Amino acid sequence: MPIEIRELVIKATVDGAQAPGTGTNAPGKGASSNAAPGEDLIKECVDKVLAILKEKNER
Repeated sequence: MPIEIRELVIKATVDGAQAPGTGTNAPGKGASSNAAPGEDLIKECVDKVLAILKEKNER
């Protein structure tokens, strides 16, 4: 079954300039030292999208 995205909303908040390497990842959240700074955020977003799609397919 194809999925059609009719609207995509992306929101971002910028809190000011940070020095490189001073991310906001909390320790213990699965952040690895060799991962790119945004890689954890992308993985979390993908997991949430897949969970939503799975939930919709179960209905």
